[in-house]
Amino acid sequence: MRVLLVYPNASKEIIGWGDLGAVAEPIALEYVGAGARLDGHDVRILDLRLHPGDLESTLRDFQPEAAGVTGYSMHVLRNLEICRSIKAVLPSCRTVAGGHHATLEPIDFHEPEIDFVVTGEGVRPFRAILAALARGAAASGIPGVWSRSEAGFVFGGEQDSIELDALPRPDRSLTAGDRHRYYIDWMRPIALLRTTVGCPFRCSFCSLWRIMDGHYVRREIDAVVEELRAIEERFVFFVDDEAFIDSRRMWALAEAIEQADLGKHYFAYSRIDSLLRDLDLMRLWHRVGLRRLFIGIETVSENQLREYNKRQKRDEIVRALEAAREIGISLFSNFIIHPNSTKKDFDDLVRFIEQNDVEYPAFTVLTPIPGTGSSYDDVVARQPNGRPNWSYFDLQHAVTPTALPPEEFAREYENLYRVFKSRYASSESELSLQHYRDRSERLREHYMRIALRALGGSPPRPTEPG
Repeated sequence: MRVLLVYPNASKEIIGWGDLGAVAEPIALEYVGAGARLDGHDVRILDLRLHPGDLESTLRDFQPEAAGVTGYSMHVLRNLEICRSIKAVLPSCRTVAGGHHATLEPIDFHEPEIDFVVTGEGVRPFRAILAALARGAAASGIPGVWSRSEAGFVFGGEQDSIELDALPRPDRSLTAGDRHRYYIDWMRPIALLRTTVGCPFRCSFCSLWRIMDGHYVRREIDAVVEELRAIEERFVFFVDDEAFIDSRRMWALAEAIEQADLGKHYFAYSRIDSLLRDLDLMRLWHRVGLRRLFIGIETVSENQLREYNKRQKRDEIVRALEAAREIGISLFSNFIIHPNSTKKDFDDLVRFIEQNDVEYPAFTVLTPIPGTGSSYDDVVARQPNGRPNWSYFDLQHAVTPTALPPEEFAREYENLYRVFKSRYASSESELSLQHYRDRSERLREHYMRIALRALGGSPPRPTEPG
């Protein structure tokens, strides 16, 4: 069968400033594509972030018999739009939705333009769907899959537990023409690699541990090193939910990488306590090529740290910043901005970042994303069907009421990027003054709509270009 896998384009991505600061390879689709190719299917990947105008021409040229989309909550409405476009051009093409949001809120894909919704790990279910379609059989009763029927969508039951080394390696040849364009700030071109899945911690704002029910699944060290050896890019981002939880394993992996003499530079996620637990381990990783860590500081408020169940204290954050600086590891430090933040909270955060010389501060707005157990009752941005407007769930919009007036919250939030813009420039980010102005205008318009909705007013007419 001819199979098209599509990664959606959106106004922003999750990491940093998104398409302005990072466009990374669609590794989930490379995994799924690898499985489909093992079964003899003809597979293409279309990354709409890099080829935003190519969907229709690809459909007419390739004539796929099945198409799959993936993404996060902010991609839901765009993915539905993509599948409607696919059906308009090729009505017989079967459409499959998967990914983070599909796993946690499959109901949002129970729509006429979708034929199957995959929950959880996607390689095995997708292969089973294609096998059934190729035989001309009914693709129903597949574990992990919601299948369309005359009575509506029917669930095929839960999947068996995941075994990472039983999955095929992601087929990076499917993105061969785009690989030189994938980057995260100065790390370009960059490849993604997964060595573990899951996290045993229970941070209240995070849904990743719920997807894996708190389990932490590891790949074999030799398999990781062999995959690294096959990657052409010098820069590699470990996309583990948290790579450094198992210190003994990370010692073994670093030693194996050092022995293999791969000559690569690495970027990985790490908790504050993981960083501090074994500084000698971090020194070893720096020696074998670790150049950057994504750390979740989240907040410098002791009360919010307890609310988020982060199990870290402000003094530990400061020690971690100092330790990374001493070792020579660059930090991408994320801070979560609570909708209840006051002007003083914003000022305190700026002061902390300046006093502790945080190299690259990134900011996200606390959002009741699927899987966190948070209610959607207070969500302001809604679709006509009453469901949340998922396009705003990009962690850059306040989708629940704010303590400050909406426009003031937007100004304070944007001011964080304004104050620290020189730090993004020093990291060779794609951020420019025009990008900043465009982004500010989009957020200003969003918060104006929220304020007017609350006050019962009408939105202003767009300003004429001058």
